[in-house]
Amino acid sequence: MKKKLMAVAVAGALAAPAVVMAQASTVQIYGTITYEYGSGDQGGGRPSVDYADTPGGSSIGFRGEEKLGGGLSAWFQCESSADIRGVDQTGWCTRNSAVGFKGTWGNLHYGRWDTPMKRALNQGTVGAFETGLLGMSFLPFGGSGGADATGTGSDAPQRQRWKRREASLAYYESPVFNGFQVLGAFSPGNAAADLPAVDATPNPKPRIWSVAGTYSSGPLAIGLGYERHSEFGAHQAGATVSLDDSAWGISAAYTFGGNIKVGMTYLDAEYETGSGISMDKKTWTIGADWRITGPHSLHAQYAVAGDTKGNSTVGIGGNGGVTAPMVTPLLARNDTGGDAFSIAYQYAFSKRTSVRFGYVRVDNDTNSTSYRIGNTAGLIAPAGGVAGGQNVDAVAFHIRHSF
Repeated sequence: MKKKLMAVAVAGALAAPAVVMAQASTVQIYGTITYEYGSGDQGGGRPSVDYADTPGGSSIGFRGEEKLGGGLSAWFQCESSADIRGVDQTGWCTRNSAVGFKGTWGNLHYGRWDTPMKRALNQGTVGAFETGLLGMSFLPFGGSGGADATGTGSDAPQRQRWKRREASLAYYESPVFNGFQVLGAFSPGNAAADLPAVDATPNPKPRIWSVAGTYSSGPLAIGLGYERHSEFGAHQAGATVSLDDSAWGISAAYTFGGNIKVGMTYLDAEYETGSGISMDKKTWTIGADWRITGPHSLHAQYAVAGDTKGNSTVGIGGNGGVTAPMVTPLLARNDTGGDAFSIAYQYAFSKRTSVRFGYVRVDNDTNSTSYRIGNTAGLIAPAGGVAGGQNVDAVAFHIRHSF
């Protein structure tokens, strides 16, 4: 009997430290799993496609915080993409991930994170998902998600993208004063270690600078941001100038009666394509989320990209890129934009689980070749050339579960 009691006592003594550590741990596991399936029209000369995706923030994350005393805390977050399809098996910390310190003076952190510009534009982005077949971010913002100005990742540099989850950011967030907050971030010049061997640009250091101010209180939310993509042209072999890009944007949203939220965004972006040569693109969106009753809701968004202005004859590639004005005198500048709209019905089984059924259509103007739906193919004519004026659409359903 005494031996049994002694064994229990020893086991309890060994287990006690583990119990204490478990109680002291601040690490939280969280995530969202999504699955989307639908059918999309890819334009003339392309087959229609049925496509399975995991858009809309499908991820698993770990976050933790340690109180250091005097109001100071150290914290970390590692959020990774979670592809329930089992197709894109990317590594750790591919989404918002950082380590930093925070206190009454604000929050200073380092890692991959949504830029201040993206967070400012998100204030008024209402009525649609960002990515996937039902995603609406490509036409107005050049997409939304991973980007890498340092030149070391597969997403680099995404010149056309203004909603960026940028790599290697040094980031400051001010405290929130009566709903107001100031955000600022910049990326390092890592690419200078990689590009000189293949690029003649003097001292190429592509990096981003992003600042924003946001306000959120009660039914009203506002965001104002500015972002600069310095020396992004360094990624173009043979470039002899830095080729900077810059944009400013504003957004706002208001919730009426607690069940109808209306939002808008406006973005004005300028791209350098040569010495003294540039082009300008203005885009805007308007959208609404309507919680009809109980678990039922409707979501809609309309987005417009205006004609490209400027003296450039070279475009910016990628989904949501910018079609340059044609060189033909005068008729050059017209019909180089596009528009898109989406509408969707959502049923919420609970606060954590919902399904959405939707339709999206994207229309390119006569001289525009820039815009398509989600991850569908580029707009290619049967003869193999780039076709202007293509119109494409898609239908899809989307499952979302958070934990």
